[in-house]
Amino acid sequence: MLESPDHILIELKKMADEGKFTPFRNIAEHYEAADLAWALGRLDDRSLVLAFRMLGKESAAKVFVEMETDEQELLIGALTDRELRAVVDDLYLDDAADLIEELPAIVVKRILKNTDPQMREQINALLRYPKDSAGSIMTPEYIALRRTMTVAEAFDRIRKIGLDKETVYTCYVVTKSRRLEGVITVKDLLMAELDDKIESLMERDVVSFKTLDDREMVARAFDKYDFLAFPITDGEGRLVGIVTVDDAMDVLQEETTEDIEKMAAILPGDKPYLKTGVFATFKNRIPWLLILMISATVTGRIIAGFEAALAAQAALIAFIPMLMDTAGNSGSQASVTVIRALSLQELRFGDIFKVVWKELRVSLLCGVFLSLANFIKILLIDRLLFGSPISIMMAAAVCLTLCFIVVVAKFVGCTLPMGAKKIGLDPAVMASPFITTIVDAISLLIYFAITRVMLGI
Repeated sequence: MLESPDHILIELKKMADEGKFTPFRNIAEHYEAADLAWALGRLDDRSLVLAFRMLGKESAAKVFVEMETDEQELLIGALTDRELRAVVDDLYLDDAADLIEELPAIVVKRILKNTDPQMREQINALLRYPKDSAGSIMTPEYIALRRTMTVAEAFDRIRKIGLDKETVYTCYVVTKSRRLEGVITVKDLLMAELDDKIESLMERDVVSFKTLDDREMVARAFDKYDFLAFPITDGEGRLVGIVTVDDAMDVLQEETTEDIEKMAAILPGDKPYLKTGVFATFKNRIPWLLILMISATVTGRIIAGFEAALAAQAALIAFIPMLMDTAGNSGSQASVTVIRALSLQELRFGDIFKVVWKELRVSLLCGVFLSLANFIKILLIDRLLFGSPISIMMAAAVCLTLCFIVVVAKFVGCTLPMGAKKIGLDPAVMASPFITTIVDAISLLIYFAITRVMLGI
C-alpha cells in the first residue's frame, strides 16, 4: 500500500512517460476513489483517459463520481458507448442525476442514451424536484421492509437487493402503498431472534422530511440527530427516497463556500478555484467591487463637506483611516458571528433584542478599552515620539468618537443580517464589504459631529 495520494500521481506520471498504464489497475485497489480522482485530474487529457480505462468496472464508477465536471465531460466524450454504459450502470441514481444536472445538454443526451429505460425514468423523476429541495439530493435506492416480516425474512431480503442500494444499515418499514411506518437498523436485527417480528423491533417515531423541504435544513439535521440517513416522503406520507450523510456533506460544503464568497463580495461560482477561468473569476468579482466603489462616493462627499473644518485642524485628518478601519472591523466581527449563528439556526429574528443587548455590552467594553489604549498611544507615541501638534482635547475627541463608532458599528453589524433574513434575503450578503461601507459613512458623521462640538470647528 502506498503512503499517500501524492504517490499515485508520481506513479501515474511515470506510467505516462513510459506510455504504459496497465499497472494502474493493481495500484488503484489500495486507494479510495476520491484520492484516485484527485491524482487523475492532474494528468493531461490523453493520460487521464488511458489511466481511467485501466480501472475495474466498480472502481471506475466510484472514481467517476468524485471527478470534477470538466473531467467527467472529457471522459464521456472519449469513452465508447459500451464503456460509458458500464460506468453509468454502476452509478447510484442520485449521483447520476447530479451528473446530468451539471453537464451540457449534448453530453447529457449521450448519457441518457446509454441508460436503461427504468433508470432513465428514475433520473428524470429526481431532476423534476427544485434544485434546493431535499428531493433533489435524495436517492430512491433504499431497503424497504414490511412490519409482518420476521428477522430471518428481513435478512433474506437485504441479501437479495442490498448490493444495489446506497445503504443497508438503516432499513425502512413501509406499507404496501409505501407509507412510512417505522425504521430499523441492521444492528437491531442482529441482536434479535430470527423469528421476531419487525413490528416488535422497529422504531415508530421516525424523523423524516418532505421532498420540498430545504436541502440545507436536511443536511444540518445530520449534525443534530447523528443519523446516517433520513427518509424523504411525499405530500401523502409515502416513502420516495432517502438522503444519506455523504450527500449532506456535499450540500454543506456547497452552502458554506457560497456563503464565504458572498461575505467576501464575490458572486458564487460553481467550479474550484484552479478550474475557473480568468474571465469567469473577473465576472464574479467585478459587480460588487463596482457597487462598493460607487458607494464610497458617500464617504467622499462627507469628507468634502467638512473640508474647511479639516483645513483648520489638519491633525484630525490623520485619524480618519484608523477610525474607519476600526468601525469596519467592529461591524464585520458582529456580522460574521450573527451570520454564522443564523446559518446554524442558533438564532431567529425573534432573538434580535437579545442579540442587540449582548452586542451593546460587548461593544461598550471594546469601545472603552480601545479608547483608553488609543488615548495612551496618542500621548506617548504621537505627541512625545513624533511631536505631533495634538492637544489633549483633540485626543479626547478622537477617543470619544472611537468609543461611539464601535458601539454603532456592532449594532449595524448584528441587526442588518437578521433584518435581511427576515425579509427573505441571504444574510451573507450583509457581510464585511457591505457593512463596512455603511459604517464608514456613519463613523465619519460621528467624528465630525463630536469634533465640531468639542473643538468648535
